[in-house]
Amino acid sequence: MVNINNMMKQAQQLQQKMTEAQEKLNLIEVEGISGGGLVKVTATAKGEIKRVILDNSIMKVEEKEITEDLIVAAINDAKQKGETAAQEEMKKI
Repeated sequence: MVNINNMMKQAQQLQQKMTEAQEKLNLIEVEGISGGGLVKVTATAKGEIKRVILDNSIMKVEEKEITEDLIVAAINDAKQKGETAAQEEMKKI
């Protein structure tokens, strides 16, 4: 006979491990590169964009930093909207 208390304890332990793993993914950073290094994107393992770095050769230097920040903001806005849409679809199930 299966012990319900043991099953609940195991489920709680698994949930704790999943929570810890999700938190760890926020700390891991990865870098994507395109254009032979002209564009670099740093993101967390969960997909949150942290930085976009553009090589000076592809734009005016005085506009570079604001353009990088706007790109990061737009990517993260799209990601958040995608997550919201996914949640709404899941509610329908």
